[in-house]
Order: sequence, then structure tokens, then C-alpha cells
Amino acid sequence: MVKDTYESPLSARYASKEMKYIFSPDKKFRTWRKLWIALAESEKELGLPITQEQIDELKAHADDINYEVAQEREKIVRHDVMSHVYAYGVQCPNAKGIIHLGATSCYVGDNTDIIIMTEGLKLIRNKLITVIRNLSKFADEYKALPTLAFTHFQPAQPTTVGKRATLWLQELLMDLEDVEYQLSKAKLLGSKGTTGTQASFLELFDGDHEKCKMLDRKIAEKMGYKACFPVSGQTYSRKLDSQFLNVLAGIAQSAAKFSNDIRLLQHLKEVEEPFEKNQIGSSAMAYKRNPMRSERIGSLSRYVMVDVLNGYFTTATQWFERTLDDSANKRLSVPEAFLAVDGILSLYANVADGLVVYPKVIEQRLRKELPFMATENIMMDAVKKRGADRQQLHEKIREHSMAASRVVKVEGGENDLLERIAADEAFGVTLEELEHILKPENYTGRAKEQTEDFLNECIKPVLEKYADVESDKPEINV
Repeated sequence: MVKDTYESPLSARYASKEMKYIFSPDKKFRTWRKLWIALAESEKELGLPITQEQIDELKAHADDINYEVAQEREKIVRHDVMSHVYAYGVQCPNAKGIIHLGATSCYVGDNTDIIIMTEGLKLIRNKLITVIRNLSKFADEYKALPTLAFTHFQPAQPTTVGKRATLWLQELLMDLEDVEYQLSKAKLLGSKGTTGTQASFLELFDGDHEKCKMLDRKIAEKMGYKACFPVSGQTYSRKLDSQFLNVLAGIAQSAAKFSNDIRLLQHLKEVEEPFEKNQIGSSAMAYKRNPMRSERIGSLSRYVMVDVLNGYFTTATQWFERTLDDSANKRLSVPEAFLAVDGILSLYANVADGLVVYPKVIEQRLRKELPFMATENIMMDAVKKRGADRQQLHEKIREHSMAASRVVKVEGGENDLLERIAADEAFGVTLEELEHILKPENYTGRAKEQTEDFLNECIKPVLEKYADVESDKPEINV
């Protein structure tokens, strides 16, 4: 490992090997050569004097890229595309005259960017499926386990552990819909020329407009796309980058929400993220079990949510048919967003697959708050059974609740609200009867049923649709 040169943590620590390859120089330059082959084949099919022998020569050297030749050439000409055109021509002497014929640099640069972003998003989709699969198992396992719910992080009506997980799942489904929509409208730039008018190709095809249109269609088909953008400047609209970044930032939002919830639950000692046998939580406090993975999810998510602004500003500041102030920014903002979300989803999948639940702690906290939440039921029972005055009982419960709350908050004692109500003749109820009323499952409403319905109606069809997607088992740098 090189120790004296900066290396992006996204590459060194967080992103997967698969995502790093998608955004690697090798992937980019191999795609350039595929695009040059597609262009030459299409031009040949449309009547330009290109031979099959030249095409075959290009295909024979599609993958054995002579990087040293390209690098040396770039030192001289200071142009990456023309350096690779030259290097390809060295390997293909018979075809060198027709490589990049009629095209501008954006033909390979921009089409490759679209292809790479599309492939990156497909990998993101697969990782999303893994997270959804892992979380759905967790939701199903704990769909009936009552837990204290919170609004404003203050005790509220109970829910179940599984029902809470459906909230995380639902946001991931929304993200998956955005991913699929973005993939469904994928288009290439095609080959539009220096200002998007296809002037060079119109000349090559002797003024035949139909052949210029067919050229784009053929290139798209050969590269596995349904269409090209109908109009462009020299580049595809940088709004496309913004749209990809928007999808990634949406995933980051969902992941950050999940990570915050897990961090809070771990503080409450109710649910914890995985913790390795020999993992150290703190250099000073040996007893600590810090939610490091969830914190990392939050940290990387924050980066992606801010990174999306690069796409907005780059799109907004392009002048007319193109300016080059997009290039340096795109080289950073787009790949790093993909690498970061790739790392986020690997962490998310890992945490969701290994969540540790502590039912006794969950029950203990819930039972401390249940007496307050059960007062409406207790009051209604007294009205129905004894014909008591509802308004008088409401005032009594208010007084008893305030007194019990003071015991808990001021004196540090246990909640004695039930004992106070049992001792009040106005309610006519024993402590044993009150304990029966206070079964936690009586206060979770339709949480279990909602969870079952959601898993069956919303999650199951998705997992069946993507049944061939293998679950990701990433190696996590703790």
C-alpha cells in the first residue's frame, strides 16, 4: 500500500470492488473502444467505405489496451481522447483511418459516462434489494413484539418492532421506484457532433438526413440502449447527472433515517447493530458498544446529500452548447456519490442482517409507560361496569397521573399509578384486574396486521420480481 500519496477513503475503505471497477479507468477506456467499434459498424452499415476487415481488426484489440502508448502520446498532445485514438490506431494500422470518424470527444466521453452511471445504478438496485430482503426478514420475525413508540422522542402509543421496520422498508421501496424510473428512461447521447447538429455526419452521408438519424439508432442498439437523446449540444444535458445524483441522495436520506433510529435504539439498549467478538468500542472505555456502522452510514449519507448540489450547480451554469467547467466537477462528484452509496448500502445490508433485539429491555420500558397509556381504557371500563361519571374519573386520573409522574421524575421511584387507581374506590377495580388490562399486545392496534399486509402486498412481489438477485454479503471495515 502506498503511504505517501492521498487515497480517497471511498476507494480504500468503503466502496465494493464491483463499484470501484465500474468507475475505473479500465472500464472507461474499454467502453471507449466499444463505442468506436459501434460507430464504425454503424457507418459501414449506412454505406461509408469501411471494410469488415477493419471492423474485425478493431474488435480483435477491443480489450488489450496499450496504455503505455496512450500515456506517452498524451504527454505530447495533451488530449486524452486523441491519445487513445492514436494508441488504438497503433494496434489497428488498417483501421486507424476510420477510428472516431466524424465524431467529437464527447462521443466517447459522454456516452461512456451515461453507460457507467447506468451500470452503477443497476448495482445500487441490487444492493437495495439485499437491504429490503434483510429488513423484511427482521420485520416479519418481530411483527408481534410490542415496543414503546415515540413521537418527538417522547413516549407515545405502543407499536411493534416489526411495524417500525416497515417504516424503513417503505422508504427503500420509494427509492427502488426512483431507481427503476431512472433506468427505464436511459438514453445515450449518440453521435451529435461538435454543437449537436450532426453537421460532420451530414457531410459524410452526402446530405442524407435519414442516415444521420439512423446512425444514432444503430449506435444505441449496439450499445444496449433503446434510444439516444433527440437533441443535444455537444454534450448530453448535465441535468441527467443531477437526476442520477437525486436518486442517490434519496437513498442516502433513507439510510440516514434508519441509522439514526438504530443509534437511538442502541442508546436505549433495545436494539443493537452487529458487534464483532473482538471489536473494541472505545480506546478508553472498554465496556462500550458504539454503533459505529450506523454512524458511518449517517456520515456517508450526509456527504451524498450535500454532493447532490454539485449536479444542480453544474447543470445551471452550462453555457449554450457546452462549457468545460463541468468536467473537473463531474470527475469528482458523480463517481464519489456512487461509491459512497455503494458503501452505505453495504453497511445497511450488514446492519439489517445482524440486528440484535433485547425483548426484556423493550418490555421493561414499555411497562413503565403503559399505565399512563391505559388510563383511557381503565376509565371506560369503570363507566361501563359501574355507571361512573366519566368527567369525574377523568379528573381523578389526571390527579393520580401527576402524582405518579412526580414520583418517577422527582423522587426517582417506580411508576405507582396502578396502585393509586386500585386504591381509589371511584374506579372499583383491583390491582390484579388492572394488571390484566395492561397486556402490552392490547395497545399496539393493528401494528402486527399492518406489518403482515405490508410484507405480503408490497414487499413479497418485489422480492419475487428480483428473486435472481443474489444477496450481498459485503466485507465491512469495522
